This record gives sequence, C-alpha cells and structure tokens, in this order.
Amino acid sequence: MLEPLRQGLPPIDPSAVAGSASCTLPARYEAVGGARRFTRTTLCSWDLGDRFDDVALVVSELVTNALRHALPSEAARERQDNAVRLHLMRWSSRLVCAVRDPSERGPVAGEAPDSAESGRGLFLVESFSDSWGWHPSPVPAGDSSTDGGIGKVVWALFRLTDHPAPIPECVSLDAFPDAL
Repeated sequence: MLEPLRQGLPPIDPSAVAGSASCTLPARYEAVGGARRFTRTTLCSWDLGDRFDDVALVVSELVTNALRHALPSEAARERQDNAVRLHLMRWSSRLVCAVRDPSERGPVAGEAPDSAESGRGLFLVESFSDSWGWHPSPVPAGDSSTDGGIGKVVWALFRLTDHPAPIPECVSLDAFPDAL
C-alpha cells in the first residue's frame, strides 16, 4: 500500500512507522463523524492535535467519496457494512491518511459550478494535503464484503515539521468503542 507514496519524497521505510491506526467504517454517512472522532483521538495520542483541522477535512472528504461513489446503492449496503477502512500512518516527517474501499474505479476530480453544493472534495484534498493519489489494492483475504475482488486505496500525505516521533504504538478502534 505504501509504494505509490514516494512521489518526490525520500523513500518510506515501512519498518520506520512511528504509529499506525485503522478502523473499519460502516457503510452509512454517519461513519464520517466517527472517522473524524477516530482521527482526533489518534492524532492527539501522537501529539499531532494541531494538525487535526486539515487532516480531519481530508479524512471527511475521502470517507464521503468512498461511501458515495464506491459502494452500491442503499439496498445493497447492508451486505457491505464493513467495506470501507480508514488507515492513519505516521513517520517522523509525514502522516498518511488512506481510505480503502471495494471499488476498482479511481477518483475523478470534477469541476463543480459555483452554485453546486458538492463536487469539490478532491480539490479540497489537494488543497489541504501535500500530495494525494490512489492505486488499486488487493482486498485482504477473508474479507467477504467484496467477494475477494480488487479494491482501491485513496491516500493523502501531510508533511510534518517540528514533531518528534512518538514511541511506536498501534491504536485500535476497539480501544474507542464510542468512536462510531
């Protein structure tokens, strides 16, 4: 999942991850608020609370796009209740937010008219993160929500400065039962 994140930056050593956290999100729009709460808790535990506003905006857009464009119609969503997953990874000099979903279709940045209420999500992701992208991703074995097909990961990278790396730790959604 990390290979496409190299775009113009020093190589990322997967063993140098200072922290990682992930959660599975239900296929409901209420999950966006849960994703923001999970992001706040995780960033605060990494002493990155000052980055919350920008990161939460990007997380909200990525999760909303996954729910809106990558999942089937409302009637079929009950069978795919765990199809979207949010990953946060931290190194000493960067933070990556990644959202995995079961769709093979890549995100497409649209040009929304000034009067439109939606259609600017990827523009916001591009504006608030240092870089973003997507790539196809094999769905983990045993993930019955997608019948073993291929999905994608949409990610956003934030450069970190003046933030010492914390002691490595993994944060699980199980530790925050009220997050969603």
